[in-house]
Amino acid sequence: MITGVAFLVPDYDPAIRFFCDVMGFALVADIPQGARRWVAVEPEGGGVRLILARAEGAVQVAAIGHQAGGRVCLFLQTTDFARDHARMTAAGVAFEEAPRHEVYGVVAVWRDPWGNRWDLIQPA
Repeated sequence: MITGVAFLVPDYDPAIRFFCDVMGFALVADIPQGARRWVAVEPEGGGVRLILARAEGAVQVAAIGHQAGGRVCLFLQTTDFARDHARMTAAGVAFEEAPRHEVYGVVAVWRDPWGNRWDLIQPA
């Protein structure tokens, strides 16, 4: 079972604010570890936690926003696409496309503040 995925960010606190204040995730851990922190956020309803990792060094900094090489990186599932799409749009989340209906559900690609591509998806 995968319980968490490392997610590179420039700094902890702005990432916490985005995920918790804008996206409605829960902050489930913020543990100081010297110069680092163990920070985990979890989407409403549970699921895989994002372990927010402050990038260190040129290679990690360069990977911020490109964690999947330009492909959709993460898939955020919803039970009410219209509600969440409207809430996210009002909060300034940048959608790349209008919602589309596919055989597997309603979906639209959006970008987080660092440029990573996500799907917001409501399964059929």
